[in-house]
Amino acid sequence: MEAESEPYVRLASLRQLHQVMADMNTARSLADTLQTVANGVVAALGYELACVNLVRPDGDLVVAAFAGDPAAESLITGRVGSRDSWERRLGMGETWGDLIFIPHTEGWILDDDDVPQWYTDGPAPRFDDEWHPSDRLFAPMYTPAAPGGNGTCGELIGVLSVDRPRNGRRPGAWGREALQMYAFQAAIAISNARLRANMQRALVRLEREQQALRASEESFRQAFEYAPSGMAIAEMGGDQHGRILRTNDALCRLLGRPASAMRRYSFSDLVHPEDIGTLLRTSAEGGRAELRLGRRDGTYLWVSLRNSVVADAADGPRFLLTHVEDIEDRKRRELQLAHRASHDSLTGLPNSAELRSRLSSRLCKRPQSTHPAAVDAMDAQGHPAFDTNGHGFDFRTDGAESFEAYDHHVHTVAPEDGARDDGTKGLAVLFCDLDGFKSINDRFGHNAGDAVLIEVARRLTRGVRDGDTVARLGGDEFVILADGLGSADAQDLAVRLRNEIIQPIRAEGRAVRVGASFGIGWAHCGMTADEVLKSADERMYVEKRSRPKQHRRAG
Repeated sequence: MEAESEPYVRLASLRQLHQVMADMNTARSLADTLQTVANGVVAALGYELACVNLVRPDGDLVVAAFAGDPAAESLITGRVGSRDSWERRLGMGETWGDLIFIPHTEGWILDDDDVPQWYTDGPAPRFDDEWHPSDRLFAPMYTPAAPGGNGTCGELIGVLSVDRPRNGRRPGAWGREALQMYAFQAAIAISNARLRANMQRALVRLEREQQALRASEESFRQAFEYAPSGMAIAEMGGDQHGRILRTNDALCRLLGRPASAMRRYSFSDLVHPEDIGTLLRTSAEGGRAELRLGRRDGTYLWVSLRNSVVADAADGPRFLLTHVEDIEDRKRRELQLAHRASHDSLTGLPNSAELRSRLSSRLCKRPQSTHPAAVDAMDAQGHPAFDTNGHGFDFRTDGAESFEAYDHHVHTVAPEDGARDDGTKGLAVLFCDLDGFKSINDRFGHNAGDAVLIEVARRLTRGVRDGDTVARLGGDEFVILADGLGSADAQDLAVRLRNEIIQPIRAEGRAVRVGASFGIGWAHCGMTADEVLKSADERMYVEKRSRPKQHRRAG
């Protein structure tokens, strides 16, 4: 470029500048545009070095393109300078319109910041406008201002750094304006290249999303049709809410119904009557429930039912995708585990926890109120009194004169002690402790002892009525709950059971014998389960001590 004092600019230079700007706007990619911008400074504006620093999404600036010196290009291309350091540079020095010039006399304070640079030192200028190797000239590039905006420029997108004017002088007015105009056009070209790149990425992403959607739809179809567990699509909302629209083969096989028949039903038509409430409580928005569905042969199958909401379009109808899994085996195992938790593993009888649960379920708490009406409603022993229908009364503790019957509860009463034929029937609790069991364990081993316990449990169970409870409390202690017995009935039951137990038992290839001591307690409302068991236990020990030791085993 000629000196600014020259009254004309050569036509060849203008043509060269025009070609560079055309190349900027026709580059095929953002990277090509950035390199074209750097090359154009060297080719058309008369500088030996040019660098394009591009603003990254995080605000820092990266050296995105370099022209004029391969060694310097390999040294700093790709390096990053912080936004704070660049703001400092653009805020100091001399302003030449939109350009920033930092002379070597001030630029030394920037030598230690993190902006990538190639500047070197050199001798002092011989005349005022001579270019020094440490001079810095920056052309900020801004996005075009929005229409109607008050500012002359938009957002900073990068900075052009130029160095080493070929004529060795600082640019004059024409050179400054040319660089400023070039930076303006470069900003437009970079913005357009970014826009094209974003559009291309968006188109590629859209195509990939469409391909993924098509693949997803096909995957869903195959996953739905060939899923090993049952799947169904049902309507959501409206008059036909819950109506089955589509089922897979697994669900049809599970329920023994053809797909054409399934479309005539909703799940509320197929669910077990006792589980309809569970189905209705199940939220359609991702709800889950375990319930029974009816098969074609009239039987019911336990399933896990999970609902998911599927939208057909952005604002289109919604459907329920229902996953149905066969849990019949798991339910059976759960029942088995529940049985194991509540029953003795050796004898199969209810264990101590189950015994207390069954006993407690028959007992209601004693009223705690001191209200006169409550006191009047208790019998002489402090037990709850009953109305003419056999219902007990509960009393409020706030002093209000109100009564509330124990609804749906038949109160447990006890026969009078020593009265064998008073006609009172109650819940008898027979506490059984084996006599001579420890000697069998000590002489013949625990296997023999276990065989004795199993046989005793069998004999006790065989000797009671259906509905009575025989439980193993622990060790060689057993408890029998027999409802509806009088005092004489309970004594007769204890004698029969003792006579069964003392019969010889085969254990480990030999015949052994054990005796049994029974204590009879009576449960009645107002007592706790532990109190009832303790009463029966104490009476058992009284009975055991009353019999000579040599006769206990023989009964």
